[in-house]
Amino acid sequence: MKIQPTGKIWKNGKLIDWEDATVHVMSHGLHYGTGVFEGIRCYDAAAGPAIFRLKEHMKRMLLSANSINMKLPYGMTELSNAAKETVKANKLRSCYIRPIAFYGVQGVGVNPMGYPIEVFIVAFELGAYLGDEGMKNGIRVHTSSWHRIGGGMVPATAKACGDYLNSALAVMEAKQNGFDETIMLNELHMVAEGSGENLFMVKDGRILTPPLNAGILPGITRDSVMKIAEDMGKDVVEQNIARSELYLADELFFTGTAAEVTPIREVDRRPVGDGRPGPVTKVLQTKFLDIVRGKDKKYLAWLDPVK
Repeated sequence: MKIQPTGKIWKNGKLIDWEDATVHVMSHGLHYGTGVFEGIRCYDAAAGPAIFRLKEHMKRMLLSANSINMKLPYGMTELSNAAKETVKANKLRSCYIRPIAFYGVQGVGVNPMGYPIEVFIVAFELGAYLGDEGMKNGIRVHTSSWHRIGGGMVPATAKACGDYLNSALAVMEAKQNGFDETIMLNELHMVAEGSGENLFMVKDGRILTPPLNAGILPGITRDSVMKIAEDMGKDVVEQNIARSELYLADELFFTGTAAEVTPIREVDRRPVGDGRPGPVTKVLQTKFLDIVRGKDKKYLAWLDPVK
């Protein structure tokens, strides 16, 4: 999706103009993927712009940084305030927020220890990541030939920049084969996640999702949907899922900050259920979208007002 430039970007404690937010070609993070990032949404909620689960996202960013031996120069409160400052500076009511931190320029070599750390926060408008049509009627996915990287190779539960070459290869393969997205298996050939989304399966009334030790990212939206479903009396179970089980699913759907709750109508050219978004998916999608827009008082604590 193309980005429409906004006016200001937060860099190392200051707001600068969009066109000045540049990175030196010798930045270590560019060459070796030594960085971490987050994806956060701000919604035009009933009481004004509000960022969804901002503190949880910034906490995950700090944990991701720790996983790759990076000590960020800002804490959770500073990063959270900076995110709100960036949204306000650009007069945005609904947007996507991208904090990113990476090792900068100092020398040449794989080891980044002692290098300066650059921190940016960008905010810009973003619609439905997998399309309005996909949100309404579901998307088509396939099982990738690229396996999800395992925890013995990199910290797979961290949202680290270098890890996403794996995702990029998988989603490019999907697009080249005519699909909207992909599902990746782990090194044990069990279902992990999409290229940038967590996966849920509905079977016989139970909601299943791969556990963290399947090599998935601990998604904030995943956690939210699990809590919402449990509050609605649904049976939610974390368990390993085999590829063949996907073909027996009553419903499948993705969750993620960008994807929100997106139904899957077809996997590997096989219809999921009757080939349309199922009742559990639709009720969770509706509930989630109501919550992020401040229409459900029970979950207002998940919304951090920008003002």
